[in-house]
Amino acid sequence: MRPRPVVMSSNSTPNLRILIKGGKVVNDDCTQEADVYIENGIIQQVGKELMIPGGAKVIDASGKLVLPGGIDTSVHLDETFMNATTADDFYSGTKAALAGGTTMVIAHVLPDKNESLMDAYEKCRNSADPKVCCDYALHVGVTWWGPKVKAEMERLVRDKGVNSFQMFMAYKDSFMLRDSELYQALQHCKDIGAVARVHAENGELVAEGAKEALELGITGPEGIEISRPEELEAEATHRAITIANRAHCPINLVNVSCASAGDVIATSKMQGKVVLGETTTAHSVLSGLQYYHHDWALAAAHVTVPPLRLDQGTPNAILSLLGSDTLNVVASDHRPFTIKQKAMGKDDFTKIPHGIPGVQDRMSVIWERGVIGGKMDENRFVAVTSSNAAKIYNLYPRKGRVIAGADADIVVWDPEGSKTISADSQVQAGDINLYEGLRLHGVPIVTIAGGRLVYEGGMFTCAAGAGSYCHMRSFPDPLYKKMVQRQKSQAVKPVEREPYSGEVVEVVNSGRRDFGTPDLDTPTRPSTRHGGLRDLQESSFSLSGAQIDDHVPKRSSARILAPPGGRSSGIW
Repeated sequence: MRPRPVVMSSNSTPNLRILIKGGKVVNDDCTQEADVYIENGIIQQVGKELMIPGGAKVIDASGKLVLPGGIDTSVHLDETFMNATTADDFYSGTKAALAGGTTMVIAHVLPDKNESLMDAYEKCRNSADPKVCCDYALHVGVTWWGPKVKAEMERLVRDKGVNSFQMFMAYKDSFMLRDSELYQALQHCKDIGAVARVHAENGELVAEGAKEALELGITGPEGIEISRPEELEAEATHRAITIANRAHCPINLVNVSCASAGDVIATSKMQGKVVLGETTTAHSVLSGLQYYHHDWALAAAHVTVPPLRLDQGTPNAILSLLGSDTLNVVASDHRPFTIKQKAMGKDDFTKIPHGIPGVQDRMSVIWERGVIGGKMDENRFVAVTSSNAAKIYNLYPRKGRVIAGADADIVVWDPEGSKTISADSQVQAGDINLYEGLRLHGVPIVTIAGGRLVYEGGMFTCAAGAGSYCHMRSFPDPLYKKMVQRQKSQAVKPVEREPYSGEVVEVVNSGRRDFGTPDLDTPTRPSTRHGGLRDLQESSFSLSGAQIDDHVPKRSSARILAPPGGRSSGIW
């Protein structure tokens, strides 16, 4: 068991004793009938017939599942993006997470171009610490590149407990890094042991596609899907993996939205490359047909990037990739905006703020479509919603597992319970729920976070500031153990040979270029390949106007005496 990392919190953990009795404990690798005893915010015992002190609150979990609390690896809270501020701050967003069975979130810090990463981080911490209801950590965006960014990345890892950075291949002229900058950023992530998260879309062609769509008069939400086809994601995914492989850096592709990008990831994994994939709830369940809805507000509510895909088979394919471990994690990518905020792009789809809600519904929707839909079992569900995230970000087994010594972040799950999703009853902010009317079979009924009973039977007992900031250690084993060995096995070495001792031609510097043909000597047409003879495989036509056989006298006409096939009639 690894030592518990230092956490910063304004609240101490209450001395609360809880016994969860009669349930089935579900981890990512096994299911067992066991009781769970919690004290001082830590799971103290897991087993049958436990000897516990008196005074414990007993939760009857008969017929229920006891799961590790969910970890949502991508949320945007109290964030200003595309001239709009998210409808959820760190209080309402983390409260909604707890209602859905998620006990830890990892939020984004996205510095503006040329803004200090440290300043952006401190600003986010100051906003979050007094408000969070559950534990949280931070990804920091590398939205520009330079020596200052490189130095601050190292400081964030060493002093602030940040172990992940997100790079963008999209968002030209704002967040996008060029290939050479991405290569340097990935090299530095490898050196400091950080998790490199990459949003892969071809930003140059996305920008061109948006321009072309607007020129065609396409201004509505359908433009987001038209301008960002899945081939641009698949190409960028392949390019990102190639760059990471050259940099000897593990890579985590995020917001994977289509089967073709998933296929690239699967192929790379089979080749032994250290590649991880993260998708979202929306991409696993919804299709891009909503962008063509006649209700502009409903269509705009679905605008996210990469966009939802038109192919009706895509959600099914994404769930299959999650079930088979090609994709490792499902996040909500929660970034809620109101319809009024989305309406900033009513005349130009490029101005619709990118983002959709989902932190509250993530686990229940994936259970419904993944487990009930036959794509994964209960253990794989725990893996993609909690355990894999804990492993990737070096929190395991402190989080992501129900085991003695782990944090008491637990969800009691009723597999027979049901509810219907509605925006009218949701805890998360926003005036639309993308899963409106979806009937769920399997819901959280009790949430315990940090040893505190924070949600039970629809009632909250959580307080702002009760959560803690989690310092995440660098060099997580699932990424770097294999990468270190892979780099050793692929190390290149010079060939050992006797030095050359023969003659060397003397180079005469005539002032001319060392390569190519001087511009002044460039012929109108390249010389033939056959010693000056006419190459019958070459065309005699030239766009310059001068033709290769201009010197041959031309006849004004020619009488055909014998057409192909011989004479057949008087027509010739």
